[in-house]
Amino acid sequence: MGLDRTVTTSAPAAEAAAAEDCGPWSIGDLAERAGVTVKTVRFYSDRGLLPEARRSGGGHRRYGPDALERLRLIRSLRALDLPVADVGRVLDEDDALEDVVTHRLADVRGRLAALRWREAALLLVRDGVPAERAERLRLLGGMSLPPDTTALARFWRRTLPVRLPARLAASVVDAAVPRPPDEPTPAQVLAFARLHALVTYASAPVLHLADVEHRPSVLYEGLAEAYELAGTGSVLRAGAGVPSEQSLDCFVAAYASALGTRDSRGFRRRLAGLLTHGADPLIGRYWHLAAELSSGPTAGALHGRLCGALKSDTGVTRTAL
Repeated sequence: MGLDRTVTTSAPAAEAAAAEDCGPWSIGDLAERAGVTVKTVRFYSDRGLLPEARRSGGGHRRYGPDALERLRLIRSLRALDLPVADVGRVLDEDDALEDVVTHRLADVRGRLAALRWREAALLLVRDGVPAERAERLRLLGGMSLPPDTTALARFWRRTLPVRLPARLAASVVDAAVPRPPDEPTPAQVLAFARLHALVTYASAPVLHLADVEHRPSVLYEGLAEAYELAGTGSVLRAGAGVPSEQSLDCFVAAYASALGTRDSRGFRRRLAGLLTHGADPLIGRYWHLAAELSSGPTAGALHGRLCGALKSDTGVTRTAL
């Protein structure tokens, strides 16, 4: 009897509680259930992210259960630091979440890279001896962090032959400009700063065959193939990559075709001399600094290996710059 009475008297209370849980709720009730402030609920409501179920007779906002779930989703998206506009896209467009998160992830990675470059730059200044700090600060002041490679690309565009097709020129520039590492060491920050200063203030260097009639597009197309062969087919000897015979033949053929002649022992000796005497120290300095920023051999390093192989093949002993 007592148990029946308890059930009978508690049923209306449970129904009332259930009705209350289903709303409609005041703005204060919704805020309490979501664990946020009334100001937060009003903010999202005013921006159209949290629609009201209805208004009371006195004009007060009333919200249903859907508003609670929507508010929780909004909080989750905002916890990922998504802008309010992007949150609205996710709420309104079924397929927007992946696109919004992908763009946000790219933004976060960019900011992390900037912080890593600033950290490495600070370490570079802190750990330098007093006599070096002034120069390092001057070099760092000339570039952004993380660095922009526009000046490096411009250097190569003004250096390459004007007759080079746009597609080929873009390919050469892409291969010549090192990608700034995402997690640089202080030494790499210094290398990039010096590289940036080098291309910013230096005049255009003199390239091989600058004073010799040749076809630049044929030369650069062939050199790209030779560098690829040298990079993948090198034999390691004493810690250095020695180009394969096939890559050397391709290297020589690129110059022979560009000059309108054929590969021969005499041509190889002539070419070895041209490459030895025609090298610009500025280019050598560029590739030395670029190597500190690259995980693999640079085009300059591969060119140097091929020149070395050519000298060995022809007996030319003078070292190219």
